[in-house]
Amino acid sequence: MVKTTVLKVADMTCGHCELSVQEALDELDGVERAKADHATGDVEVAYDESKVDVEQMGEAIEEVGYTLRY
Repeated sequence: MVKTTVLKVADMTCGHCELSVQEALDELDGVERAKADHATGDVEVAYDESKVDVEQMGEAIEEVGYTLRY
């Protein structure tokens, strides 16, 4: 089942930041789509909750140098 959530990510300041976060999330098995907006700090993610969870997404975001705000 596909679920959509909005993650809050700190430290995104430009289009390159958006792409880095989107690509990190897109590499995860189960993420169907990620769309980041550095102006708001929002990342909308469509994902299969049977394959990936928010904790795994947070780890992927942190691996590329950004912080998931809970």
